Amino acid sequence: MKPALLEVMRMNRICRMVLATCLGSFILVIFYFQSMLHPVMRRNPFGVDICCRKGSRSPLQELYNPTQLELSNTAVLHQMRRDQVTDTCRANSALSRKRRVLTPNDLKHLVVDEDHELIYCYVPKVACTNWKRLMMVLSGRGKYSDPMEIPANEAHVAANLKTLNQYSIPEINHRLKSYMKFLFVREPFERLVSAYRNKFTQKYNTSFHKRYGTKIIRRQRKNATQEALRRGADVRFEEFVAYLIDPHTQREEPFNEHWQTVHSLCHPCHIHYDLVGKYETLEEDSNYVLRLAGVGSYLKFPTYAKSTRTTDEMTTEFFQNISSEHQTQLYEVYKLDFLMFNYSVPSYLKLE
Repeated sequence: MKPALLEVMRMNRICRMVLATCLGSFILVIFYFQSMLHPVMRRNPFGVDICCRKGSRSPLQELYNPTQLELSNTAVLHQMRRDQVTDTCRANSALSRKRRVLTPNDLKHLVVDEDHELIYCYVPKVACTNWKRLMMVLSGRGKYSDPMEIPANEAHVAANLKTLNQYSIPEINHRLKSYMKFLFVREPFERLVSAYRNKFTQKYNTSFHKRYGTKIIRRQRKNATQEALRRGADVRFEEFVAYLIDPHTQREEPFNEHWQTVHSLCHPCHIHYDLVGKYETLEEDSNYVLRLAGVGSYLKFPTYAKSTRTTDEMTTEFFQNISSEHQTQLYEVYKLDFLMFNYSVPSYLKLE
């Protein structure tokens, strides 16, 4: 049975079927001088406020009023995911919406593709390199054709992609209202272990060792050697966790994007995402986005076997040496991500 179908069965709730007359949702983000509107507003997906590509349907139209039955069936699952986010935001409004407005700086993770009317919020350690490659192909107007020919470091060059914070406020509001907005998420602790392994166990990541490793060791390790304090290259996972749950850490500065929570990076309680893809169903969800954008016949999500990928079993091993007290505190940090994206509490956790 496909993972997507298993998820439908696990979500023990009544699905709101996606009908031909289904209404889309959007949010206007108003900066500085006006209060933000309610995050879920209904509208006709065929209204004049949608600026379609000439001679074709927009991704929003195809999502909320699919022309193919198979797309309609998939749309049921994604409606459930949208509902999960909305319900979590409402139930945890005090935590999820600490601020009433967003600033342009909050939109720097939202990548815009004008030609296909897409907005993608990238989350590090959730296949964001390949999705940035795809966005470069989609928005490059012929400059790129094969996403895997784009070097990984080039995909992360800021100038190669346009982000929403580069637009004027009216332009931002128009795109939030008219473009299909999507993001990809991952089981929070698996993503966290993936970030730790990549940034603190790889010798080539000297910039992270200097920037964060030295700070973590200085704060969390008793009797640290001068060599460890100088290089910051041997941070233990237990020390990394202690750093994350230390109240001083977030008072000092925001988390780095590689371990920042998804709800803090993409603001799903302020911005209504039309599609929530999951790392667990990455290829299926990614190709669904491409089909909605009208490019699925010639552009597919690049996949390849990666033997070093962080798995659930690996994550379990990393948490074996974390005390139940620290596990509980860490879960509280990422709790909204667990709830919002329908991830259950890991069986290996010993919460107090």
